[in-house]
Amino acid sequence: MKPLSATEAVAAIEAGTLTSEKLVRDCLDRIAERDGVVKAWAHLDPGKAIAQAQAADATKGGLLRGIPVGIKDIIDTYDMPTGHNSPIFEGKVPFGDAACVALCRTANAVIMGKTVTTEFANRHAGATTNPHNAAHTPGGSSSGSAAAVADGQVPLAFGTQTGGSVIRPAAYCGVIGYKPTYGDFNRVGIKMQCHSVDTLGLMARTLDDIALFRGVVLKLPPVAIGYRRGDHKASAPRIGFCRSPVWDKALPDTVALLDRAATVLSSKGASIVDVSFAPEYRDIIDDHAAITGWESVRNYADERLRNPDKMSAEIKDGPMKRGLAVSFERYVAAQRKAVAFRAHVDSLFDKVDVLLTPSAPGEAPEGIAFTGDPVFNSIWTLAHTPCVTLPAGTGSKGLPLGLQLVGLRHADDRLFSTAAWVAAHLD
Repeated sequence: MKPLSATEAVAAIEAGTLTSEKLVRDCLDRIAERDGVVKAWAHLDPGKAIAQAQAADATKGGLLRGIPVGIKDIIDTYDMPTGHNSPIFEGKVPFGDAACVALCRTANAVIMGKTVTTEFANRHAGATTNPHNAAHTPGGSSSGSAAAVADGQVPLAFGTQTGGSVIRPAAYCGVIGYKPTYGDFNRVGIKMQCHSVDTLGLMARTLDDIALFRGVVLKLPPVAIGYRRGDHKASAPRIGFCRSPVWDKALPDTVALLDRAATVLSSKGASIVDVSFAPEYRDIIDDHAAITGWESVRNYADERLRNPDKMSAEIKDGPMKRGLAVSFERYVAAQRKAVAFRAHVDSLFDKVDVLLTPSAPGEAPEGIAFTGDPVFNSIWTLAHTPCVTLPAGTGSKGLPLGLQLVGLRHADDRLFSTAAWVAAHLD
């Protein structure tokens, strides 16, 4: 049976046809059935989850009404370990909740458990597999969150994104991933990697669930998505087909998917125009690397200096070594260029409502050690734009493909409505 979405479950709980306890027990049964293969959870206490559900049923009310939420294991929880997939933090329980977790509790959510992350949401993958084919990665760094939502183990989960750690795993696992406008979501209590770009993100199976979840994290009433299937009065959007400077990294399945999507959407009335960056931003992805390299090596100063033997070789010999090679002058130049780039990206929306671009190079790569290339995400993370990935069929290996829609900064509501229009017309 198809698992309930969060929105459907809230409605059923409000109607008295479902309880949080029943929902949580069903999720726990699914986890017990599948955890040996998917391995999405770093920490799970079924007794604690059921107790929370019983309390939610007794309390009633709140936007989430006892809906279970998965928490990426770099996000602090006062009653569960936050391990960061690192022996340095194994078994360590923080003194308090991250802001986003506290806001979920305020909304009467059940904090289901901690989902697997790569080490410090950077490199060195955990054991999680792609729920569609265990021989393939679920993506990273929000591996467990994407896999758990896709597999019906939980309806909602948090991810974080520094490069492509929300959008890419959501696309690989065939769910909806949302990275908001930078700064909209509070990051207190989340392990910092790069303060200039780190962004809390959301994963769910429907756009309505993303809107509900976003309302919880913003502590605002959820904004209704402004398009519904069959709404013939809704204006067709203006869509900018953005191949971006890294288009050559797109694999044939993705190229075909984006071309097909543009053709179908045009036939449904959308205005499709080609959009490209000004020449001075052709190498903007290198500026993302300079900024994140400089910041991450300093944000991990304590781990590097006090516990170097407990950090993986993948981190020490990769991003840490590259970060130490970035000069302060290069970092400042990249920051200045990023400011200009954001203004340039904003200007693209003078003529379009949304940009259409790949979510990932292609299907999830085989193996779980490599979580995939964030090349189609890092540019937008640096741009601070809101992004949504929509499931859009499968590739030649039968694994999910996604398409990414990028919106104007602080126009996330419009992005949701346009995404709903696109999803309905691509069907």
